[in-house]
Amino acid sequence: MGKSSKYPSYSGGTVNINGTNVSKTSRSGNSVNSEYTMNKNEKNIYNSVQSNMANVLQDLFTISAPQRTEWQNQLSAMKNVGIQNINDIFNPLQISLKNDVASRFGNLDNSVFLDRLSAITDSKSKAVADLSNNLALAQNDLYSQEIQNRMNLLALLDGLNNSINNNILSYLGLANQNANSGNQYNNLAYRANALNSGNLLGSVARGIMGSYFS
Repeated sequence: MGKSSKYPSYSGGTVNINGTNVSKTSRSGNSVNSEYTMNKNEKNIYNSVQSNMANVLQDLFTISAPQRTEWQNQLSAMKNVGIQNINDIFNPLQISLKNDVASRFGNLDNSVFLDRLSAITDSKSKAVADLSNNLALAQNDLYSQEIQNRMNLLALLDGLNNSINNNILSYLGLANQNANSGNQYNNLAYRANALNSGNLLGSVARGIMGSYFS
């Protein structure tokens, strides 16, 4: 009689989709390994997600020199437009005031002109101060929006990464389930075989003993 194995045989598990083995669980020596095989498109997506996540995280709060230059150009354009708008509003008022006072009084050295000019100048100064504040807010908004865009991109990449990993874990789980199912069968078969072997040996022993004492 051949010597039976001390342990039940190990059964691996696989998951096949459209004839392609995408996941498997196998034993090598004392180690049980689970593997998921990506196709070319999956590898490209996975590598792209990992690479972009690393890039975003590395420079998450860093603003590059070209980005700063672009922002400065935008702010300069806003400043120029703002100054032009202020001049378009207040310069005609000053000219109109000069012409009106000069025609009425013959000169500009009087309290009427100085009082009205002071009012126009104060309003213009306030408009310039408002423009300066708006430019500072715009600069902060540019930074905040850039960081928010990066955070949104990071969240999107993280979602894709989690989806890919969950998909991998799902297929690995199926392969492990198949392996467990096969091993449960092997255990039952091993026990049944051991039981049958024990019964056979018992029968042989009883036959020998019966023959000996008959």
